[in-house]
Amino acid sequence: MKRKKAIIFDLDNTIYPVASIGMKLFDGLFKLIENDNSFKGSLEDVKDAIQRKPFQDVARDFQFTDGLTKAGLELLSDIEYNDVIKPFDDYLLTKQLDYLFLVTKGFKKLQESKIKQLNLLHDFEAYYIVDPAVSNLSKKDMFISIMQQYHLAAEDVLVVGDDVHSEIQAANELGIDAVVYNFNGANKPEGYNVISHYEELKDYL
Repeated sequence: MKRKKAIIFDLDNTIYPVASIGMKLFDGLFKLIENDNSFKGSLEDVKDAIQRKPFQDVARDFQFTDGLTKAGLELLSDIEYNDVIKPFDDYLLTKQLDYLFLVTKGFKKLQESKIKQLNLLHDFEAYYIVDPAVSNLSKKDMFISIMQQYHLAAEDVLVVGDDVHSEIQAANELGIDAVVYNFNGANKPEGYNVISHYEELKDYL
């Protein structure tokens, strides 16, 4: 297999576990949703989804009212995380690799605060934040931009992430090899390249 020239990483649940900060980070949002109560489904399912997906997707999936969606967006647009965040223990193994990029989707202020608290600024050639509150760009668009800017072909790149409906799907649509980081080892998606420890990543480089 031809050696990859670049690796594109997702952030949430790929470099660190969102659950480790989720209750503290989203406490105000959870209270807002519970008090408003204008959504379909269970509150616990909503809380779980918010820690795995962009808020806009959760609002759509659970049929939030326009008022609740607007209030949630306003709250999240100004939130940041300034406490300790610990990456996955095996993330340290990726520091041995070269030419890494970070592409994450979420509110710019929040995502930048997490990148800072994780001390990731020197780990990547560049990082890109897809903020659906201000742009219609997607992770797929970012992957294309990276390949164009750094003169990379699809076969030169590997995408690593946890969401088969987001970065993994975008990679597949572009003909880029992708690996699902399934950090807890449970509910492994079928039909994908899956790792549960970054030691396994070398098999795809």
